[in-house]
Amino acid sequence: MSQPEKVLDPGSSPEAWFGHEVRLRRKTAGYPTARSFAADLQVSVDVLLKVEKGVYRCPKDLAARLDDLLDTAGLFTRAWGMAYGDADRKARQADKAPSRRFHPVTNPAEERMLEGHAPTAPSRSPEPVDRRTLLSIGGLAIAAPLDLARLLAPATAPAVPEKITPTEIHRLLDIAHGLHGWDNRHGGGGLIGQLAASSVQWAIGLLSVDCPPELRSDLLAAIARLGLVAGASQFDVYRHDEARLAFKVAVECAEEGGHWHLRAKGYSFLARQAIWVGLADDGLTHAEKGLVRSDRLTATERAMLHTARARAFGKLRDVQGTLAAVGAADDAFAQRRPAEDPPWMAYYDEAQHNGDTAHALFDLAVGLDGHNPGQAVIRFERAVDGHGPGFARSKAISCTKLASLVMHRGDPHEAAKIGSQALALGTGITSLRATDDLRELGRYAARHPRLPAARDLREQITATVRA
Repeated sequence: MSQPEKVLDPGSSPEAWFGHEVRLRRKTAGYPTARSFAADLQVSVDVLLKVEKGVYRCPKDLAARLDDLLDTAGLFTRAWGMAYGDADRKARQADKAPSRRFHPVTNPAEERMLEGHAPTAPSRSPEPVDRRTLLSIGGLAIAAPLDLARLLAPATAPAVPEKITPTEIHRLLDIAHGLHGWDNRHGGGGLIGQLAASSVQWAIGLLSVDCPPELRSDLLAAIARLGLVAGASQFDVYRHDEARLAFKVAVECAEEGGHWHLRAKGYSFLARQAIWVGLADDGLTHAEKGLVRSDRLTATERAMLHTARARAFGKLRDVQGTLAAVGAADDAFAQRRPAEDPPWMAYYDEAQHNGDTAHALFDLAVGLDGHNPGQAVIRFERAVDGHGPGFARSKAISCTKLASLVMHRGDPHEAAKIGSQALALGTGITSLRATDDLRELGRYAARHPRLPAARDLREQITATVRA
């Protein structure tokens, strides 16, 4: 039995009035449930319900979409400033304020980083990352002041330094840079994955060390950067708990330090991981969180997050939502100015954008027989052609997905040729995601048992996966 809707009190706050007005006009427009309205609005039902209850800051672009869908002649766009403008001013003041000291929690299970029950609302200054909670997660041991050889043997970890200096910050960034390059070229398996896990342990340990106030922001940024890179490496080999921890550490550090670009990247990763493990609606919520205060993000970052939304809608087989999100991603990417992007966004070039949007369209093309696969094919082809040697994994994955799509919806002879190219591109890459994509291609090839090229491709895939 469905739960009755919460009774709203529009007089309790500007946010509550805004949410009450959304619900009232939603029902007047013929949407009795939030789910159907959220689908047409291209937002997760979780975000919509929280906006209606007045407990979540409505993104400014969502206010404009409310006006368009409900034909309110700009009511919500105008009301947005009344409901959230003061919160914005407080947020800007909080960004300039010095970081607060840590406070222990009496019940780590209630720590918001672990639970994530409500979207993060930047209308208030985020709570600091709790060091004790982080140190207790998953039984992680505190690793070393950086020594790469010893980081590869976590059981021998020495003590952390007594005080943070610029040296620790430079080391964090050096590891992040090295991991990023190795992971993209070789995947996240083997020693690379082990180094990623150990480096996150060491970074978490640094959060418990005395840090001069003038270094605090840089330390949080460096830990966030490392958490993103290490989490991506662990995600690649399905160490999902470790990856999720690394991403959440990154987001929390970014929020406390006021580093909006790192925060956006963290929510992008959380969205993609949730989508990958079958939690598309959670992924959509993470992407929406990342887009909060999109005015603080670059066009490239907005494109990245809209692409995550598109991939979530694709998994949900929501054609309208997918196409709208792909369109929003394309629009943002068209405004891209690489000089404005932080260094870690350099990867999101035309090849990456084409590959990511193609993945969203792929799910529609293979899941809905009536959907035209043409755009997905074109975008995958551009991704394969555009990725350089530094992004071997992305190139191989896009090529594999292209082969699967053509095998399923096009010429299987051509698909077999593309599949052989994908196998060659994937040589030497240790990536469970890439391996699973090859298995998927093998299943599509198995649908053509009388075609020698498809049979040969399937045998090559089987031999490669077993190797």
